[in-house]
Amino acid sequence: MTTSGPGALDARALVTALQDRGFGPFTGVPCSFLGPVISHLEAEHPQQYVIAANEGEAVALAAGARLAGRRPVVILQNSGLGNTVNPLTSLCHTLRLPVLLLVTWRGRPGQEDEPQHELMGRITPELLTAMGIRNELLPTDQAELGPVLDAAAEHMAVTGLPFAFVVPKGAIAPRTGGGGTRHRDARLMKRAEAIAHVVGAMDPKTLLVATTGKTARELERDWDRPENLYVVGSMGCASSVALGVAMHAGGRKVAVLDGDGAALMRLEAMATIGQRRDTDLCHVLLDNEAYESTGGQPTVSAGVDLCAIAAACGYRHTRDVTTGEAVRDAVRHAQEAGGTHLIRVRIAPGSDPGLGRPAFPPPRSAARFMEAVAR
Repeated sequence: MTTSGPGALDARALVTALQDRGFGPFTGVPCSFLGPVISHLEAEHPQQYVIAANEGEAVALAAGARLAGRRPVVILQNSGLGNTVNPLTSLCHTLRLPVLLLVTWRGRPGQEDEPQHELMGRITPELLTAMGIRNELLPTDQAELGPVLDAAAEHMAVTGLPFAFVVPKGAIAPRTGGGGTRHRDARLMKRAEAIAHVVGAMDPKTLLVATTGKTARELERDWDRPENLYVVGSMGCASSVALGVAMHAGGRKVAVLDGDGAALMRLEAMATIGQRRDTDLCHVLLDNEAYESTGGQPTVSAGVDLCAIAAACGYRHTRDVTTGEAVRDAVRHAQEAGGTHLIRVRIAPGSDPGLGRPAFPPPRSAARFMEAVAR
């Protein structure tokens, strides 16, 4: 991989350079490193950008676009690169469907980042290479951009294989103006308030699993206890982790704090949870219709009836609530009735700008939780 000079690319200039060379449409899952690019696409080219539930789906969408004669671009964080391995190796490679990847580089060696990014950050270039995907750093010098895009297009045309640009932190300049802030019902609770209602209503000995991002961070800040597990990374897996705990924790009450983006990313978890309908699991889905931790980009949850999906999957009971009183009532009912319950809590976007990172190292959090389970 080669590096480029100092500076940062303008998001509009990057998108324009790609479109001038026939690239598009765009699809993917947000990352803050590419937030300005996503915001520009949403504001200026909404018909050319599809929000995908997970990165593997984005690659498959791009493969379909390529089959229809387009030159698609997939946007993803490297932490989600694992979700793309199968479609990149068994779909794009096998059918020779070249797609262009913009892969952010969280956890780049030598740069401080959250612990869940350390391993993937260390192996990102090697993983792409192992999949037969040529990869280079995205240049931050505007003058270099055109030639490297042309070279990538030529490589894809000759080999029929994907090409990846790895995007380091700061490679894209912040976007100014045209923020397009989405407005939600001002009466909705913020996430921290909803979490307080959940914790206040549940049995004090409940084993509580919290999804990655600000949900886990707010739970730790306000309601830390040995019975809490703070999942970091592995977006979308918290509900499956909680099900595994519930199935093998000797009848203990178990709950999970999930998010809309996370739930949509691993929607198959609901199918498995529903088939274990007699397992005592309270699935609380905090829905702010946004990827809060990566900059507030929208999810597609507003158009999805998640309670109907859970019911169709076999959950014993579902509730869709908006008030603190309704949250408390739903949690108490779930714990008294037993079985699998989904409680979708509509909340407002936004969080405390001073919210810190988790204080507990992940291995310590897991070890403490295991001790609490064993008691």
